[in-house]
Amino acid sequence: MLKFIYFRINYTEVMNYSDFRSPAKNFLFSGVIAITAILLLTNYSCYKSKSVLKSSENVTSANDTTGQIVLKNMFGVNGYEWNFLGPADGTVINETNMALIRSFSSLRHYMDWQKLEYTQGNYSFNPTFDGGWGYDVMYTRCKQDGILVLADLKNSPPWLVSTYPAAQQAVDNVQIPYGASKSDPASYLYLAEVAFQFAARYGYNTNVTPALVKVNTAPRWTGDIPNQVKIGLGLIKYIECNNEEDKWWEGIQTQQTPEEYAANLSAFYDGNMGKLGNNAGVKTADPNMLVVIGGLASDDPTWVTRIIAWCKTNRGYKSDGSVNLCFDVINYHYYPNSATGLGPNATSGAGVAPELSQAGAIADSFVSLANSMTPHPEVWITESGYDINQASSQHAIAIGNKSVLITQADWILRAALLYMRHGLTRSFFYQIFDDTPNGTVTYQTSGLLSGTARRPAADYIVQATQLMGGYTFVKTVSADPLVDQYTNGTKTMFILMIPDQIGRTGTYTITTTNNNPLTLYTLQVGANTMSGTSVTPVNNKVTVNVGETPVFVSN
Repeated sequence: MLKFIYFRINYTEVMNYSDFRSPAKNFLFSGVIAITAILLLTNYSCYKSKSVLKSSENVTSANDTTGQIVLKNMFGVNGYEWNFLGPADGTVINETNMALIRSFSSLRHYMDWQKLEYTQGNYSFNPTFDGGWGYDVMYTRCKQDGILVLADLKNSPPWLVSTYPAAQQAVDNVQIPYGASKSDPASYLYLAEVAFQFAARYGYNTNVTPALVKVNTAPRWTGDIPNQVKIGLGLIKYIECNNEEDKWWEGIQTQQTPEEYAANLSAFYDGNMGKLGNNAGVKTADPNMLVVIGGLASDDPTWVTRIIAWCKTNRGYKSDGSVNLCFDVINYHYYPNSATGLGPNATSGAGVAPELSQAGAIADSFVSLANSMTPHPEVWITESGYDINQASSQHAIAIGNKSVLITQADWILRAALLYMRHGLTRSFFYQIFDDTPNGTVTYQTSGLLSGTARRPAADYIVQATQLMGGYTFVKTVSADPLVDQYTNGTKTMFILMIPDQIGRTGTYTITTTNNNPLTLYTLQVGANTMSGTSVTPVNNKVTVNVGETPVFVSN
């Protein structure tokens, strides 16, 4: 398969965008709208044709996790260290960017292994020897600004890649030396060791044996800021083991079966239950740091069930009778598309409104699996989104008088609401800035920020967070118009939208228990808050005009 490599110039460094994406992957999103329109109806347990429903009528998904998740959890974003730091100095926060990045509640940090261990056994964090990035600075600022960080430790460093024959050398090779068995946890020792060092520094355990912590304190040049040994900084709670390890569009040296990845995870998680030594594995350094499965590209929960089966056989059971798993959070990727089929079996398609895609059914399949386990792990989606460029197979479209940017904003917000509706715990959109402004390759123009401004999608995220970031989902009370009910203490919020992409409109009547005024909120491009209008019920009823951009009504 073809592989596209993106480059970004920072200082004198050429940065490799090693989260490679291929047009071949676009087949994941393929299909026809006629079939996925049927999925829209089947994703709800009951479809209501009438326009007026009392809030006691519940047509929500069976995977409702009422009261456990707040809306702002759905507004994460993917990004890189250079989005936060520089450009003059990679250890100084870019305040212009930071003011915009505060739009999001969480960050999935694409973190290449080579940043932490550019040469074997020499660990650097602040600054990194590769690129001079200040991870301490970035993570500290994220914590201060209330941004939760998921650190995604991915790809292989140059010294590991160099063990492969020249024709097979790629940064996204499986993270073992050439010739090592993918099925043996011991093959992943080097990865387990760097995971230990990261967790020892950024986790919350201050009692790590200092002699086990290895940091290269030598300056890169005279007058350079040297790295310092630090333990238990309390900055990172979640770490992800690689990215899209179920990739099917590249060579065999990049691919793993679920069982091979389970061996990988076991080493990464706790040094394969301590067998790899006292300086290997995340949990060895910080038992409370949580390990997230690398985002699955195939959207197939069978991958997770096979990892669980491997754990039963190779890790056994805990004293409480539960499986001794090597992960804490289930994680997958899905870009809403008109696809039928999943993974390598999908047909080609195009970006589509989330409700017209398989997004709800896929979320249900993972949440159902999680709910069958004891204890129930959280389920996250860490990549989702839409391109702006119309040459992309994952682009948003102009609808009526709405521009592509407004449609992207509508679909991003509606996707977040869909993930709430179907019981996910967190979502992260792809991504902070475009990889390549005006690029024509899929995923190059998915940014939610542009230059020194928010795109409308980020405006909508800011406004929804400001209005009701702490609200929890209760139930869906109507399927078309699609109406969700949320609460926060004594406050109730209804979110209303038409789940379509043809400019369709409608009305919905909210029934109240008294004639006290309600507030109707509408989203605004370029603003920090929604516009609010007081509406007074007549005979305990308020009729709301509804379109494809969500509107909000509260008591």
